[in-house]
Amino acid sequence: MALARLEAVTYAYPGAPDALVDASLELQPGEVVALLGPSGSGKSTLLRALSGLVPHFHGGRFAGRVVVSGLDTRTARPADLAGTVATVFQDPEDQVVMTIVANEVAFGLENLGTPPAEIWPRVERALDAVAARHLWGRKTVELSGGELQRVCLASALALEPQLLLLDEPTSQLDPEAAALFLDAVERLGATVILSEQRVGRALELATRVVFVEDGRILLDAPRQEALDWLASERPAYTNACVGTTQASFVPRNGAGGEGACVGTTQAPLVRLRGVSYAYRSALPVLDGVDVEVRRGEVVVLEGPNGSGKTTLARIAAGLLEPQAGTIERQGRVTYLSQDPGRYLVRETALSEVALGVGGDESRARGALERVGLGWAAAQNPRDLSSGERERLGLAAVSASEPDLLILDEPTRGIDPPRKAELAAWLGRYAAAGHGVLVATHDAGFPAHRRVSLAREELQVAV
Repeated sequence: MALARLEAVTYAYPGAPDALVDASLELQPGEVVALLGPSGSGKSTLLRALSGLVPHFHGGRFAGRVVVSGLDTRTARPADLAGTVATVFQDPEDQVVMTIVANEVAFGLENLGTPPAEIWPRVERALDAVAARHLWGRKTVELSGGELQRVCLASALALEPQLLLLDEPTSQLDPEAAALFLDAVERLGATVILSEQRVGRALELATRVVFVEDGRILLDAPRQEALDWLASERPAYTNACVGTTQASFVPRNGAGGEGACVGTTQAPLVRLRGVSYAYRSALPVLDGVDVEVRRGEVVVLEGPNGSGKTTLARIAAGLLEPQAGTIERQGRVTYLSQDPGRYLVRETALSEVALGVGGDESRARGALERVGLGWAAAQNPRDLSSGERERLGLAAVSASEPDLLILDEPTRGIDPPRKAELAAWLGRYAAAGHGVLVATHDAGFPAHRRVSLAREELQVAV
């Protein structure tokens, strides 16, 4: 008997076109489904329908039927599904409600009336499953994006749900943490729908694949059949399965070719020497770090969650002052934060991008076209998907063509074809005489140099 099913579901958010069109799906106990598709294709909406948030929380037009564990979501509200269904959303910053990590993981258990003697052992097991026990007493506001995502994942695992809905759950995790979490998901034994743009591990874990595009389910098939379909119809999704390789830009015909690091004899656009920073005296984040970025190169900044990548990026951008060490900059710098959707201030995508170029709508429109959002010029940014907001943020910070472009997790929520386009564009942007610094957990993202902020030491790979 199916644990959950969608029957001919069509849904539109208020004032928007259909986000799901005639979607039908059955989920059997214990299966792991990889949910794939482009940004804005309807994946998050499908997950919200299974959790009851669509339509009860979001409103809009709903047709069809969703049944979860015998409950029809047209009459059963999300609270009625608590304990049966657990969801991890795309933006962990919007999911946390408590100030201390352990209390956050315990919060859902307390709301379900879990016996007190069981709560803390389950909290410990859940934090262990995502390698986050060391965060137990930390304040949630002090955590990095990746650490916060681990806490949200632990909160979901602690509930031991029958149906686990995961929306980009590893988007901010380092590879080790992502592997630990997905291993824990596999052991859980629950029915899992895993929406992922880092598709390699998701396809390894899945027993079944669902591919959504323009709100329609184009594919629903067992894993091997799905791999054959993807290789034929959407090859970027199978090419992405090699995501653990250390990709680089390779010069053509020697130095100076397209994509080459052409500016290394010039003075750095930014140079950090002996930089240290701590948010609290007992919690040093950076200690004596040396990094530089020159014209003509893309530099990737890697490291585990909490190793200081975002802090270093903010210091390089001038948003934080180092507590020790020196920093030198040349030219203009712009910075794309880890969650650009939190910093949107205008009512249309076009005016949001134009804000950074003195209201020049022609330049703003060109930047939107470059990231594939020309169609969204008149859209409210908050109506865009998480991946689309990420691309909107990129358009906003790059429209002015700064000398140094600093991007914090720019591939978060972006589908494989768009990720390849972004990498190619950054290579061309650098080759035109600019510099790019990218903080990312994406081990396959191309770069001229990779700088690893390991906890023990700073390592540089050319």
